[in-house]
Formats: sequence, structure tokens, C-alpha cells
Amino acid sequence: MDKKRNQELSGNDYIIRATAADGRIRAFAATTKNLVEEARRRHNTSPVATAALGRLLTAGAMMGSMMKGEKDVLTLRIQGDGPIGGITVTAGANADVKGCVVNPEVLIHANARGKLDVAGAVGRGTLTVIRDIGLKEPYSGQIDLVSGEIAEDLTYYYAVSEQTPSSVALGVLMNRENTVRQAGGFILQLMPDADDSLIDALEAHLAGITSITSFLDAGKTPENILEDILGEFGLELLDRIPTRFFCDCSEEKVEKALVSVGKEELTDMIAAGKPVEVTCHFCNEHYQFGPEKLQQILDRLERQAADK
Repeated sequence: MDKKRNQELSGNDYIIRATAADGRIRAFAATTKNLVEEARRRHNTSPVATAALGRLLTAGAMMGSMMKGEKDVLTLRIQGDGPIGGITVTAGANADVKGCVVNPEVLIHANARGKLDVAGAVGRGTLTVIRDIGLKEPYSGQIDLVSGEIAEDLTYYYAVSEQTPSSVALGVLMNRENTVRQAGGFILQLMPDADDSLIDALEAHLAGITSITSFLDAGKTPENILEDILGEFGLELLDRIPTRFFCDCSEEKVEKALVSVGKEELTDMIAAGKPVEVTCHFCNEHYQFGPEKLQQILDRLERQAADK
């Protein structure tokens, strides 16, 4: 699928940014069904891998949209000892997001509640959040996973690494034919001037929420969801931000990667006389380079060396 078609497919996904309680609560809610389905299709993920990757993609899209610089990049990385192996997601400030899992075809039994066992697939390990905002070194924070369910882990990350009391909800609901039925999430954060009475009231309200996918499957939009949760706190909707699965890989970037392998290895590839295929691990796009194209890359590399 070309990138134009991908944009059309993901066109209905978006994030709502809002505040409540006179700015003492900030909130984000997203519907991400199409971008998660695009990730499932590209990586041919099993249902539990789709759920795990979809949750982290949804979180990445919302967290990416919180960044201010156009070139800022967010990376979320989960490394666990479960059979899924690990999950990596990157997002930009424009809420474009991409991601992959180490073992996309993992199959495990449902959990005790009959649900996809994301925690069992992830296992024990770490969550790392990296924000590259153009400084000399990117900001990086890491926590031990508290559940492997991803939303709870991000809630804990915000409390420990950023000292921001938050409530994170993420969900992916699958159809019987293993396509994505619903996906989305929300992030609510208390600002430093939130008092105990507001915190208690919000916690009491959140206690009655079952799951984000039940909201979405009932036909509720991100606006509706935030109204249900924060309506009594004086909700103010601010922005609607489109989000999509989008990878910026290209043949030109892959060529640069081939140059980096060096003259000797390129010479061996050409001598083998067979096309070389390079696959982007984020979007599973395949790029093929025949011996003639490889020779052009080698010639360019040799010219560059001669000019120095």
C-alpha cells in the first residue's frame, strides 16, 4: 500500500486535546482504529501482538502530540521477557506514529478474564521513554514494568519519572477475523495546582469507567468520552489533531544505510550477482537493489573517497 493510500485509510483517526477544572486538568483522547489496523496489516501481527502494539501506538500518538517542536521525536520502547520480545514506537509532534514488535506472530492463551493476555505476552521488563527535542542529548526516562498492560505502566511512568499524576487508558478490540474493531485511549493529567478535593473527585469518577473500547464500541467519539469523564469539571475542548500510521522510510534513506556497510561488503554483494532486499522494521516496506544499482552505490562511495 502506498503512503497516499495509507493517509486515506488513517484519515478518520484523531486526537482531542482539552482542559478541565480551570486548567488544573489537561486531557487527551484518541480514536486510532485505522492506524492500528494499518500496523496489523503491515506486520501481520497476531491478535495479542496487535493489541500490545496498538496500545503503545495509541499512547505514542497522544504523547507525541504533547511535544512542541516540529522536529521533536518521541520513542517508546518496551523490553520484556515475555514471548513478544519487545515493542518499539516512535511519534512526531504532528502525531504521525509508527512501530513494530520483535515477535509479531506470538500466540498465547487468553487471560483469566477471557481477554487478550497482553501482560503475559510482554512479561517482566522495562519501559523507556525517549524525547529528542533537538538538544545535545535526548531526554530519557526508564521504569520497571508494573503490569505489562502498558496503560498502567505509563501511568506509573508519569508518576515516577515526571512527577505528574496521570490516568492512562488504552485499548484495542479485535473482530473475529482478527482485524481491528476499535482502538483508542485517553490520558488525563493533573497540573501542579490541583488540590486534594479535585483529585478525590476525579478518582471517584474514573472508578466507574470499565474500558476505553466499551466507549468506542458504543459509538462514542473522543469528544464524547472526555465529556463523559470530565463534563462536570468544566471541560473545554481545544484542538482536534489528525493521527496516522506513517513511516518516513524511503529508497534514498536505505541507500544511505547500504553505503554505511562499507566498500568491502558492497563488493561482496555485487559479486554474488543477486538482488539484495532491505526491509524497514518499522513499516515492513521492502526495498530491492539489484547488482547494477549496488554497483552505482559502490561507484558513488569510491568517488566520495577519492574527493577527500
